[in-house]
Amino acid sequence: MPVESGSSAAARQAKQKRKSHSLSIRRTNSTEQERSGLQRDMLEGQDSKLPLSLRSNLMDLFSQIEREFENLYIENLELRREIETLNDRLAAEGQTFEGADLAKGALKTKASHSTSQLSQKLKTTYKASTSKPRSNSCHARVGGSRNFSVTSWELWGGDSWIVSSFKATTSRAVCQLVREYVGHRDGIWDLSATRTQPVVLGTASADHTAMLWSIETGKCLLKYLGHQGSVNSIKFHPTEQMALTASGDQTAHIWRYMVQLPTPQPIADMSQTPCEDDVDFSDKDEADGEVEGPNDCPSVRVATTTLRSHQGVVIAADWLVGGKQVVTASWDRAANLYDVETSELVHSLTGHDQELTHCCTHPTQRLVVTSSRDTTFRLWDFRDPSIHSVNVFQGHTDTVTSAVFTVGDNVVSGSDDRTVKVWDLKNMRSPIATIRTDSAVNRISVSVNQRIIALPHDNRQVRLFDMSGVRLARLPRSNRQGHRRMVCCSAWCEDNTSCNLFTCGFDRQAIGWNINIPALLQEK
Repeated sequence: MPVESGSSAAARQAKQKRKSHSLSIRRTNSTEQERSGLQRDMLEGQDSKLPLSLRSNLMDLFSQIEREFENLYIENLELRREIETLNDRLAAEGQTFEGADLAKGALKTKASHSTSQLSQKLKTTYKASTSKPRSNSCHARVGGSRNFSVTSWELWGGDSWIVSSFKATTSRAVCQLVREYVGHRDGIWDLSATRTQPVVLGTASADHTAMLWSIETGKCLLKYLGHQGSVNSIKFHPTEQMALTASGDQTAHIWRYMVQLPTPQPIADMSQTPCEDDVDFSDKDEADGEVEGPNDCPSVRVATTTLRSHQGVVIAADWLVGGKQVVTASWDRAANLYDVETSELVHSLTGHDQELTHCCTHPTQRLVVTSSRDTTFRLWDFRDPSIHSVNVFQGHTDTVTSAVFTVGDNVVSGSDDRTVKVWDLKNMRSPIATIRTDSAVNRISVSVNQRIIALPHDNRQVRLFDMSGVRLARLPRSNRQGHRRMVCCSAWCEDNTSCNLFTCGFDRQAIGWNINIPALLQEK
């Protein structure tokens, strides 16, 4: 066996010592290696059935996403400061700058390119891992399931909030948040205001309840507990104190209510808030905790009339003009027309190829419009008792989430394809106006007097447009006010002096807004 000389052995030991020292220095100064080592330690210490290599790849992917969004967040903060500085400088000269150029420039390009690839990977992975019939989280919640996941819609709109504060401004009209109606324990799908005195607000929630609220005080006046599934819509009788609710328990209920309005409280002095407000960069969500429901609120547990004929979730219901008949829309691909007095099925309106999403009746004529996931909406005409005609309209490329009548001869339809279209009943071959947005549109509402369209979006925004497609305003939304989850529905109540627009969403709250309509139209 060869014997190594003392000098060569010492040299080799010194070399190994220097190598070990240099490696330890590299590890100490390398944040990435520290993070990788920490991730490996965490992975090894967790109990999971996934292979370690796959878990490690997932951790790396999420680390990349975190770094990308951190960089975008820092860049957006810097751009916001630059815009504020520029606004201050131009304000002294009597001008304003709303950042329209930035929305079309480097920020928008960089945000879309840097986040779209990562979010698309996650969207594909999420869809592949949940590729079961009706795996859509909101789809399941409507039917009564409480396992709601916000992953899908947050990913769809994940990068839109980054650049939304730099959109071009079209109005400085005043839009004030007046009241928040909090008490539901789950997301609110629908809301509407009564047409008779006393005027109250009704909300329909995934927590299996419907509630009536005092508009002026925000106090819960009555709770309906008759449904066994998610309450998906609520509409009030045109002349009597009766409510119509549709539910995931495959029924629609008609129930009477009697409420006594509390003494109005003075509204807090709120400074005027421009409709264009700072966007919430913190993505704050105070609504994830348990909300204490109103304990002293009286309740109704038994319906006056129960309508049973559907074989699936009843997603919406509405009163026909006169209030003697109601129409319901269901996931069984049919809409049913019932007689209120006898609760008998009068007509079953079939023809849609997929689940229905909404139904609406004309305020003065016996017309019904139904919306569906088959990308169409259908107009049903019952004005002639002997002839029931139907017209099919294929103006969208994705689910039609709602279609509503106006007082005039128009229909307005909204879709998951991020468009809203205005149609003329006399000539519905093509829309007379098309509104293109950056997010899916949910249950829209059109004001009676001024015909202003309120668009609730998946990305937590609410926008106002006129019938010609001109954008009037965006309701303020920040980390201090506005919705923190997707906005499901909007409803106008123009006769109310304090709140003339209401919105609700999956942050478990309804919001009452005061829209200065004269100023809104003057700025147009």
